[in-house]
Amino acid sequence: MKLRVTIFLSTAAMLCSAGMAQTPQRLTLKEAENIALQNHPQVSSAQFAALAAGQVPTEVRSVYFPQIFGNMTGVVADHDSRITAGGLNNPIIYSRYADGVTLSQFITDFGRTARLTESTQLHARAQQQNVQATRAEVVLQVDRLYYSALRARAVLEVARQTVQARQLLVDQVTALANSKLKSALDVSFAKVNLSDAQLLFVKAENDVQASYAQLSTALGYREQREYQLVEEPLPAAPPGNEKALVTQALGERPDLSDLRLEQDSAAQFAKAEKDLWFPTVSSLWTAGVTPAHAANLSDHYAAGGVNVNFPIFNGHLFGARRAEANFKAQAAQEKVRSAENQIARDVRLALLNTNTAYQRLELTAELLSQAAQALELAQARYNLGLGSIVELSQAQLNNTAAQIEQSSAKYEYQMQRAVLDYEIGVVP
Repeated sequence: MKLRVTIFLSTAAMLCSAGMAQTPQRLTLKEAENIALQNHPQVSSAQFAALAAGQVPTEVRSVYFPQIFGNMTGVVADHDSRITAGGLNNPIIYSRYADGVTLSQFITDFGRTARLTESTQLHARAQQQNVQATRAEVVLQVDRLYYSALRARAVLEVARQTVQARQLLVDQVTALANSKLKSALDVSFAKVNLSDAQLLFVKAENDVQASYAQLSTALGYREQREYQLVEEPLPAAPPGNEKALVTQALGERPDLSDLRLEQDSAAQFAKAEKDLWFPTVSSLWTAGVTPAHAANLSDHYAAGGVNVNFPIFNGHLFGARRAEANFKAQAAQEKVRSAENQIARDVRLALLNTNTAYQRLELTAELLSQAAQALELAQARYNLGLGSIVELSQAQLNNTAAQIEQSSAKYEYQMQRAVLDYEIGVVP
């Protein structure tokens, strides 16, 4: 049996390191966060989306500048050709070749383009806030998976020690049974407990590998990587002013700032749609030369003019567009209000969970102390023949569970503090 357990632990250790082609990379939490911020595709996607949104104001403002383009026209027409169907324009066609330049200049639309520009600028700022929100989400994911991997590693160590301790008990009980000092029932109970510890070890080993796979993805890698994770210091006690935390969250959360800027952008767009009813004033100038032409054409040409466009009726298009924009602005406003309510709720829940996790630190430490004492007494009673194998087995199970709880409590508190920091708007 002892040889079998030794082979079991050795095989497990080999499987644990099978995927490592080199020494595991030493990784601190801060280094993991920086790798994710530089490497994660969600962050890159948000940054590119923000850069794209930053170009839109330039596109809208482009109407303020002169639009200049060149023309080259060559026409061959039959003598005395006329367009007699298909249009109301001048039907005369002359054979000619000409080069020219046309300049179009927007003059005013009485504020509509200015409002459109402001709307797109607000949207671009919203996209910048979305980048910050994405960074915060990625960092939170990395923090949680980092602590989850540390917890899985701690549980694996508990499982390894449990297998070794129960193997020792099996050896002792087997020797006593061979000497007729213990019964075969005791040996069976000890072996059952050993098998249970082996199952715990296998599951813990799988959890460690799964946690590394999840952490690798959170860091932006496609393949799984092994890490030598560094323990982080335990944070201080959680803050107690719930109202102040909610206020901070409502002022600092980048995702909420994103929604507020989108609301302002929608409001400006609604005003711009209202301005559709104002006239649009523009001018057009053109000039050029005609080196080859019919006899009744000049060698050069030039013309210019100003046009004022007055909307009169378009099938209620402008009215519908204005109403649509107003409804969307109101929807954006309600979306902000809903997000504020949810954020306030999430901060309260995060604070409750953090306080509970902090209390578990002391409680699990006391639980482990009591379980260790109970195991020590049960072992002594069993060695003296005053206790049964059932009593000792239960004490071992309680001690193992207490060790796992105590190992998990530390990382649970660190995870909950990371969640609380995210909820109140702490942006990396």
